[in-house]
Amino acid sequence: MNFDDWEPVYESILADFGFGRDADEHARDVLAELARPFDTSRFDHVAGATVAVAGAGPSLADELETAADADVVFAASTATDILLDAGVDVDLMVTDLDKNPETAVELTREGTPVAAHAHGDNVPAVREWVPQFDTDHVLATTQAAPVGPVVDYGGFTDGDRAAFLADEFGATELRFLGWDFDDPQVDAMKAKKLRWAERLLYWLETRRDESFTVLDERRERIRPVR
Repeated sequence: MNFDDWEPVYESILADFGFGRDADEHARDVLAELARPFDTSRFDHVAGATVAVAGAGPSLADELETAADADVVFAASTATDILLDAGVDVDLMVTDLDKNPETAVELTREGTPVAAHAHGDNVPAVREWVPQFDTDHVLATTQAAPVGPVVDYGGFTDGDRAAFLADEFGATELRFLGWDFDDPQVDAMKAKKLRWAERLLYWLETRRDESFTVLDERRERIRPVR
């Protein structure tokens, strides 16, 4: 994902939520001071692979077979814990450090990559947790313009960012588990983020000329991002 393609969508997200770009850029710069350039050749095996993109929704526990049958697994946030507890290996954890940063620390120290994300309201978490990581295994991400070791391959929530990362590294097919766009248990802010995640996946499948089954029977209601 070229930032020139992502930036208009990013600006729409900022406007919709009332978020400040300056805050995102500050968080990015904090992360840039703590991170190192990531060797993306470590994801060469993703090219041509089927990648399971695991969300952390309540349906995840009933859909673990989707991950077990995939070549590669990218997991969002607490989906990582559920997969690992079920004996499913995770190739990349994608997190903004808001729920289970201890898992991210442990994974990096074991050599499993973690995509650690900085945004406007998680600077304290970035400062606290990233220094505890083995930074050789940290892919630092932002939703603002990339700087230094901090990259932006698109995406807003942990889940849809995992899908954009899989796309960036050349996945042939994306399969989704643990995605519950209409989860009644989430608060209003999370529900709004899930609507954006849905819109972003719709944009991504269009760019990839692929149909994501997770969007079946939903496409007619999805407002395009561009």
